[in-house]
Amino acid sequence: MIAVTCAVIKENRLFLAVQRNANMKLPLKWEFPGGKLEVGESEEEGLIREIREELQLEIVVDEKLNPVLHDYGQFQIHLLPYLSHIRYGSLCLKEHQDHRWLEIHQLPELDWAEADIPVVRQLITLFGKI
Repeated sequence: MIAVTCAVIKENRLFLAVQRNANMKLPLKWEFPGGKLEVGESEEEGLIREIREELQLEIVVDEKLNPVLHDYGQFQIHLLPYLSHIRYGSLCLKEHQDHRWLEIHQLPELDWAEADIPVVRQLITLFGKI
């Protein structure tokens, strides 16, 4: 089981989604950005590091959401989502091929990685109905 953090970055009423590139596992799927924890890191430290590396953003971690266990067949992940906001920086994609800022009702329109779908559902419950 791989522990993976993800940042649900919310700015005003918009949420950040990023699209995996064609060479990554789960190619072209949309996800909330984040990544694997390194040895000795807390979840929050790992998430802040991953967002800095992947998006060139400094974030503030606000609130932990419900974790998700998902089996992709060849690998399993324990997804650890956190509501976050940008402290400073300009978004620059280092690994992903695209990004979108979406309102809550637009989130279900994307082709999400399966582990991120329960996170989308949590957000809809927390922030508004479609």
